[in-house]
Amino acid sequence: MIMAGHLYTAEVVWSLKGELDKGRYSRGHLWRFDGGIEVPASASPSVVPLPHSVAAAVDPEEAFVAAVSSCHMLTFIDIARREGVRVVAYEDRAEALMERIAPKRMAITKVTLRPALTLQADAAPDPALLEALHEKAHELCFIANSVKCDIAVEAAPVTVVAP
Repeated sequence: MIMAGHLYTAEVVWSLKGELDKGRYSRGHLWRFDGGIEVPASASPSVVPLPHSVAAAVDPEEAFVAAVSSCHMLTFIDIARREGVRVVAYEDRAEALMERIAPKRMAITKVTLRPALTLQADAAPDPALLEALHEKAHELCFIANSVKCDIAVEAAPVTVVAP
């Protein structure tokens, strides 16, 4: 039996501010999600120079790397919990590398995750177990399974706090 899929939606709203024909128009727009949150979005200032982009807004490339990192984190914490590893804090300074892949074509070619864990434990955790949990999280991450770029996990040293 094939399981039914899940449908996810986002509303993207933009209206012209500026001179479209001359390429001098705002790339600022709004993302709306089903939970009611609205996120200011824009082209990246590294792609579309200011003032036609919005530096304070989230750009699609930042959203992409955040989605990969968030999915890995949520998957890791759940499988760690199932293995008896108590994660009490998780931080990641993820990066996405965008490169030219052909004339006039760019792509994110690599995402690097750098998770830093704080664990509640009586003893130092087994590094091999944590590495295996990160590998399993990568295998199960919905977003990682949906993209074609390389994703590397470079875990930071673990902080352990007493139970």
